[in-house]
Amino acid sequence: MIKLKEVVTKKDLKQFIHLPFSIHKQHKEWLPPLISDEWKVFDKTQNHSFEHCDTILLLAEKDKKIVGRIMGIINHTYNAGHNEKNARFCFAECNPDNDVYNALLQAIEKWAIEKGMDKLVGPLGFSDKDPQGYLIEGFNDPMTVMVTNCSLPFLVVFTERMGYKKKLDLFQYRSLIPEVIPEVYHNIAQRVLNRGFKVLEFNHSKNIRPYVKPVFDLINETYTDIYGFAPLQEIESNEFSERFLPLLKPEYIKIVVDSEHKIVAFVIAMPDISPGLRKANGQLFPFGFLPILRAFKKTSQLNLLLGCVKTSLQNTGLDALLAVSLFESAHKGKLTLLDSHLIMEENTKMRALMERQDHTIYKKYRIFEKEL
Repeated sequence: MIKLKEVVTKKDLKQFIHLPFSIHKQHKEWLPPLISDEWKVFDKTQNHSFEHCDTILLLAEKDKKIVGRIMGIINHTYNAGHNEKNARFCFAECNPDNDVYNALLQAIEKWAIEKGMDKLVGPLGFSDKDPQGYLIEGFNDPMTVMVTNCSLPFLVVFTERMGYKKKLDLFQYRSLIPEVIPEVYHNIAQRVLNRGFKVLEFNHSKNIRPYVKPVFDLINETYTDIYGFAPLQEIESNEFSERFLPLLKPEYIKIVVDSEHKIVAFVIAMPDISPGLRKANGQLFPFGFLPILRAFKKTSQLNLLLGCVKTSLQNTGLDALLAVSLFESAHKGKLTLLDSHLIMEENTKMRALMERQDHTIYKKYRIFEKEL
């Protein structure tokens, strides 16, 4: 018999956070999250996204063991901005047990109906910055980015059996970083510099902090058409940056300012530290940080995380300026591969840019939807 219980106590939340470590124990491609970071995501006192969302966290119990979990989210900010009445499911984990998965997802459907929603979509978290989509291609390639969803094939099968259809797909590209930056990139970048734009370079995280708010203001301005994105409040932006800044290397953060020193574009990337995260197995201390530090030094891959260009300045060469600066830093760091992170299937401009540079799709993810 399957019993569902809502996460209410700290003990419940601990079980919710730690369950994936047992589910994926034999899954060699899984990328363990940092447990300290998971507490920041799921603890209402540490994540202010809860303030404008209705949420529910559920655990599934079978034979007196916790065997599954799921989260339901209604992002009122997003729904109001897009005139939708959608709920989201996310962070689902279970063993290949169809009954357990059905019970969890049906419970979220019931909760969403009771809240007056007319559609359930997912996997999708508070925003597009959380893991999204189930992996549908590329299961044998190791996960490399912490904000992608390392799901197993049976979850797609179970979801489709329950009547869910494709909402959209997301692609992850990989390519070689050019040994010699194409001259055309240098020429475009120089023309941009001649117009008064400037690339800010960093050597310490503390120097980046003053730019957090304007960077997220630019994100809020330019990400409006990205599915699942809801504008982040300043406190949410600070929480997000505090989660990831300690893991970033400042030399791979590039910010472009105009002649008035206003931010008009940026890109954030980081060396791939996934081998170190696997060895750390969720724990930074007492010794988990050591393999992570070693991974920074040994990796040959650079992972793109975030980036955008001010809407009114798109197609003016700022992306080439960012690329030249980022590739130059990658050369200094002896990095030879580039991972694109997730790009929506319908983002034809970005996909065309990737494919012109011989980027190869090596993972695909799918977000599902169902009318309630």
